[in-house]
Amino acid sequence: MSDTRQSRVFIPADKSLPPYRIEWLTRIVYGNVFEFTVVGLIVVNAFFLAALTLPDLDPTFAAIARTYDSVVLWVYVVELALRILSYGKKPWMFFTSPWNIFDFLVIALIPVFSAQTVVLRLLRLLRVVRLFRFMPEVRILTNSIVKSMPPLASVTVLILFLLFLYAMVGHYLFGTALPEHWGDITKAMESLFILLTLENFPNYFQEAMAVTPAALMFFLSYVFIIVFTILNVLIGIVINAMDESRAQEQRASKDHWSEMFDAIDGLERDGDSDQAGLIALRQEVLRVQNQQLTAAPATPPAPAAPSKNVRRGVGKRNTGGASSSR
Repeated sequence: MSDTRQSRVFIPADKSLPPYRIEWLTRIVYGNVFEFTVVGLIVVNAFFLAALTLPDLDPTFAAIARTYDSVVLWVYVVELALRILSYGKKPWMFFTSPWNIFDFLVIALIPVFSAQTVVLRLLRLLRVVRLFRFMPEVRILTNSIVKSMPPLASVTVLILFLLFLYAMVGHYLFGTALPEHWGDITKAMESLFILLTLENFPNYFQEAMAVTPAALMFFLSYVFIIVFTILNVLIGIVINAMDESRAQEQRASKDHWSEMFDAIDGLERDGDSDQAGLIALRQEVLRVQNQQLTAAPATPPAPAAPSKNVRRGVGKRNTGGASSSR
């Protein structure tokens, strides 16, 4: 069971726990009450950090904000320690989640950089980013951005190459008449970067048209090839990566339920376990699955509740959320 799946406000903690986990402590630190408390502390912390940047702040309020910032740091330390302790005999398993590593580094590095004001302020600000751990959709967006980095790097190289070509052409066409914008390669690249946002496009275009009619083809091709086409490709890459991340998370959830139903099927095949207890266990798993699918956004319809006359094998291999009955 990973913290990625556990840490979701409005969604209860998973019922399946590895044997090395401390069950009662895990239920507490990953329960909604505890996580709502941490979310509230982070939000208030963000408010105070923003307030401390205001000029002419009341000294009493500033003192309260700094005191809160110091106190909440120790609360974060206690929270982090409890989450590590919940892993019982295998505390190193805590660091298998990237979000856990991020939380640990943000808290652990504060004493190291306590004498460096700028770094310390950045670390204090990063504590607010820990709020993402409680937002599944934000996690999906973050993962999609990370996954889109390799193709984005390739497209970025292509954009820089095309910008270089257009900068050289712009220098040859307008460099002599408009040295302020096209006098050398650095000024031409700067002008093209500004034009990526179409900022001051009419001014650049009218100045260039006064120099040569070739400016019409130059600017039209630049706008359609670079601004419209290539930048839309960048957006498409990010959206595609987001869809892949969302599909991966859904597959992981289905695999989780599949493992649980496979385990129950195995117990039924052995024939040594109490069949009534297995039926009750299967109903409980279906109930939890229904509860999580209902609470999670943009999920398939929740499974129908099994009838009271449930016989052996009902709902077997129900990995998609719909129960089967005879």
